[in-house]
Formats: sequence, C-alpha cells, structure tokens
Amino acid sequence: MIRAEVRVMLKNGVLDPQGQATRKALAHLGFSDVEAVRQGKLIVLDLNTDDRAAAEAEARAMASKLLANPVIEDFSVELLDA
Repeated sequence: MIRAEVRVMLKNGVLDPQGQATRKALAHLGFSDVEAVRQGKLIVLDLNTDDRAAAEAEARAMASKLLANPVIEDFSVELLDA
C-alpha cells in the first residue's frame, strides 16, 4: 500500500479570502508578524498498490480531474509508505 498526499493551493495572483480572514484573526490574537496567509487543502489517499510510478500517475490523474480546479489551483503529489 502506498499513501499519496495531494496538496492543493490557489495559484499565485488568485484572491484568497480565507487566507486574508485567517491573517486578520491572527493579528487580533496578537500575532502581528504574520504578513500573509495562503490556505489550501491536503488530501490523503491510501492506494492499494506497491507500484510507486502507477500510484503517482493515478494520484496526479485524480488531482487533475477532481481534487483540484486547474483554472485557479495548483497541486503537488508526494508519495509516502503507508
């Protein structure tokens, strides 16, 4: 079994209202050194295979077809031993 972690983030230049709200909340809590926050999502997939190349290809296909919106988001895939 191989675990794939898919990280999805908004592309640079795309407005991140969640990140802005988090930055403001952190400032209100006294964390004034935070200049910017970008929020994304982490999707963890446990794949029933031992073929690392196939696992990466499958995770990338899932990300490009469903898990990320390629118009406004970038993604990366990292494989881990489950």
